[in-house]
Parts: sequence; structure tokens; C-alpha cells
Amino acid sequence: MNRRYFLGSAITAGAALRSSALASPNDTVRVACVGVRGRGRNHISAYNQMANVEIAAICDIDESVLSAGLATVEKAKGKRPAAFTDLRKLLEDKSIDAISIATPNHQHTLQTIWACQAGKDVYVEKPCSHDMFEARQIVAAAQKYNRIVAHGTQQRSGIGRVVAQQLRDGLIGDVYMARGMCYKRRDTIGRKPEEPVPAGVHYDLWLGPAPEHAFTRNRFHYNWHWFWDYGNGDLGNQGVHQVDMARWGLGVTYPTKISAIGRHFMFDDDQETPNTLSASFEFGDGGTKKMMTFEVRHWITNHEAGIEEPEPQNVGVIFYGSKGYMAVWSEDSGKYQTWLGREQKPGPSGADLGNNWANFIDVVRSRKQADLFAPIAEGAISTTLVHLANISYRLGRTLDFDPVSYSCKSDAEANGMFRRQYRKPFVVPEKV
Repeated sequence: MNRRYFLGSAITAGAALRSSALASPNDTVRVACVGVRGRGRNHISAYNQMANVEIAAICDIDESVLSAGLATVEKAKGKRPAAFTDLRKLLEDKSIDAISIATPNHQHTLQTIWACQAGKDVYVEKPCSHDMFEARQIVAAAQKYNRIVAHGTQQRSGIGRVVAQQLRDGLIGDVYMARGMCYKRRDTIGRKPEEPVPAGVHYDLWLGPAPEHAFTRNRFHYNWHWFWDYGNGDLGNQGVHQVDMARWGLGVTYPTKISAIGRHFMFDDDQETPNTLSASFEFGDGGTKKMMTFEVRHWITNHEAGIEEPEPQNVGVIFYGSKGYMAVWSEDSGKYQTWLGREQKPGPSGADLGNNWANFIDVVRSRKQADLFAPIAEGAISTTLVHLANISYRLGRTLDFDPVSYSCKSDAEANGMFRRQYRKPFVVPEKV
């Protein structure tokens, strides 16, 4: 095969005979990890620790990153996975049961759709889509091909499950508001010049659906988060975890009114997305009005409601109810605390990190969709809140969203931002 598409081990003839449905709960689940530099390293670590789970393949467009991932698995398991630079070639391997995606945001939906069409189950990192259109398409693909698709909002497998139940049971009374926070100490990214693509980087595959742009270091590893062509700012990076927790705890789906203001403060650099953002959402599910506020801040911060993460971050959600309030720390801390009554006496608290990847593998085995803690349908709704807030920020006005028509009322310009232009052949289809 052409080196551009395939590196390393060949697919055996016997592997091509494997069914995507496991014969028994004890069968080894063969997983492919896709995108293994940053968050993808956590994927590798999680699967390496599971019984009867084999990382059978690794895919990355950067050959140096790919080699490091292969070495990690080989050192831990004594067996070197197959290696790919092009996901489309990996998906031809019928021996692969599931793929675990930790690529940049602009790739998530298309890669998940490809995998569903190939008969693979999918764990896809947050946010599951790059825009509003994709949030619907990724769910449609999971449903059409009857695949297990999990979203990387891991609080749904950890303390969030306890929190949501406590709130439903009325621990703090009628919950009317949630406040989400994403305060992370992020320094300037500076300015980086255009330069030749580094050796071993398959840049065309990295760009995928995104527009053509000359290579720069700031538009590549990690800092892609701060460019609209690939990322969604810190609201869609760290913040989507807390947006999901806040929405879940409030018991709401889509907002009806969205307003966001902010800007890129302090630094004169290449970053396009705001490093400071304040967003408000109004919900009307079941005729009851509820509210969520969310703030992204990039520099020095105070601590609120006892949420004191190790510096340099302060990330979590505060719920307000008629009988008290509840603070929920980030998914990395996995704990909550309540204060009840006018005296704000300490109430129930707890901690649980959970394991989103383990739950995904359990459901891949059982095929019981209802047992999936972080289903793609829920992840897609939370992701739309990120997109609507970013659209409001970029247009500089409040949006009135109609969940039934999935559109902003009398706002053609906002609706026009629901879907980006795709660079062929990397096109998210109208019909999956």
C-alpha cells in the first residue's frame, strides 16, 4: 500500500472475517485509537488497563506522534498495534470493533460518521461537532447504523450521576439556575510565521474538512483550539464539560434565548477565539423558565463556592435552588458539596471520578444502548449550547432559538453560521 495511507502491520486474512458483533461478553474488544498526542494519550492509558481489550491499531497524521503511541502500547502489552495515517484505510479492517477519537474538533463528526458507516462503535471526544449542522448529523449516523456512540463528557460516568439524582430528588429544592465556570491560566500563544510542513506530518489529512491554510505552529498541535476553522475556543474545549453538567443538572435540553459577550484580552497574538466570555442561556422546558450562565476567563481568578482546584485553574458548576446551593468540581476532581437553608449548613457531599471508557466498552459488549452513560444524543445537545453562544458572540447580539425548527427566529445571518463550507472530499453529508 501507499505509505501515505498505511504504515506498519498488514491486515491479516483471518481478521477480515471477524464480525463487528462480539460473539460473547468475554471476547476481546479490538479498539483503534485515533489522534494520540494530547487527550489521545489518556485513551491509550484507559484501554491498556482494561481486561479483554486490545488496542489493535493507532492512527495519527503526525508520524512522530504515531510512533510514540505505538511504543507506549507495545511497552505495556508486548504487542505492537497496526499503524495508520489515514483513518479511511483503518476502517477497512473488519477486525476492529470500535474506534476512539481524540482528534481536533473539526474532524469529530466526519470521522464518527465514517466509522458508523463502516460498522464500528465510537467513543468521540468533546465537543462531538464543530457546528450546529454536524450536531444533528452525528446523532443521525449513530441511529441509522445502530452503533454505540459515546461522548467524552466523563462526568456522566462519575460524580455527575450522583449530582443529577440528588438534584432530581430535591436536595436543594427547586433548581432554577446554574452557573458554570472555566477559569484556566492560559498564556499568550504569540505569533508564528508560515513555514513548510514538518517532515512526517500529513497536513492534508490534518486539515480534513477545514479550508486550505499554510502551515503554522500555532494552527497545529493544541493551539488549533483558538482558531475558528478547527476549534471552538475554551467554551468548546474545557467548558463543554461544565456546560453538559449544568444542563443535565437543570434538567433542560435546548435554550430558547442565548446571549454572549467577550473578547480576547491582554495579549496581541494569533488567537481568534475569545479568552474571556460571558454567556447566558434561558430555557423553557415544560413551561418552566430556568437559566444558565457560563463564564470563561483565561488568567488570574478568585475561587467561588469552595471550588479550589490546584492552580492555575478553577473549573466547575454551581446550582442554585429554593433550599440551598450545590458546587460541583471539574471532571478531574469529581466531587460535590452542598450547603442547605438560610444558614448555609454543609449538606451531603461526595466524590467519584468514574470511567467513561469502561462504560463504553461495557455497552459495546452488551449492545444495551440504555446503559450508555454519555450517549451521543445528550452530548450533541450540550455541544449546541457552545455553538449558539459562539454565534451570539461573533454576531454581537442575542439569539432567539426555536428547538422545533432548529433555527434562530428571523435571523438568517445566524442560521447561515450553523454549517460551514467543507473542503472536498472531506464533506459531512446531508444524508448519512
